[in-house]
Amino acid sequence: MAEPLVLREHRDDVPGTLLLTLNRPEARNALSRALFAELDDAFRSAQADADVRIVVLTGAGAAFSAGVDLREAAEAPSAPRDGAEPWRRPACWDAMAAFEGPIIGAINGPAVTGGLEIALACDVLVASTNARFADTHVRVGIVPGAGASQLLARAVGIYRAKYLSLTGNFLSAEQAAQWGLVSHVVAPEDLLPTALRIAADMASAPPSMLSAIKRVMDDGFALPLGEALALEAERSAAHIAKSNAWAGAGASFEGVRDRGRAQQTPDAAKR
Repeated sequence: MAEPLVLREHRDDVPGTLLLTLNRPEARNALSRALFAELDDAFRSAQADADVRIVVLTGAGAAFSAGVDLREAAEAPSAPRDGAEPWRRPACWDAMAAFEGPIIGAINGPAVTGGLEIALACDVLVASTNARFADTHVRVGIVPGAGASQLLARAVGIYRAKYLSLTGNFLSAEQAAQWGLVSHVVAPEDLLPTALRIAADMASAPPSMLSAIKRVMDDGFALPLGEALALEAERSAAHIAKSNAWAGAGASFEGVRDRGRAQQTPDAAKR
């Protein structure tokens, strides 16, 4: 029996966290139709599983993902013919967008074109020093169809995004951090521990808050500022009215203050 193209591991050390690993290391985790289908199923299953609140997504081997499997894609017709299915954007991006909890991308190596678009569908990116990012659509003659032309600009700014997408040049992990694409750059051996530590920080929050705050941020980011602020105010008022949130806010603040003090210790600062 063939090994799965997406490995799934429920992490007992971080409650509510599912580790997904793209698993075509011999092909630098190129995104084949079969891999797309397994990734789609993994995220839909995660959304249906009440015990999964956070997903950490990484790649096996030396690459996060080299992008769409171009040999396979070249065999797909651009329009229906002879009963063959034309190339369309795979549903895995919709499944990632529908997952209500945070998705942490642990970028272990190059994330190129389609691989970059998978990374951009995550909520937080942590990069190994081996990570590199590139949008090479311009080089392969394909107009982006899974978010690169829109999400990259929102992550790093329109002018930097144009530079990357119109040259196809690579961005180092360190530069990606300076540009705001990734939150942490760590040694390869520290990548998963760092991503899982972030997941543990998220898992310590009340379960409903992760999805509520993620959604208001995502939905507001797609709107003009005035509309986004109105959306935030509306959802905040609705949440407070529904949950009587202020009643427990004092105790919650004490926990946050204690946590902040702990994170100021020398050991925490080194991490």
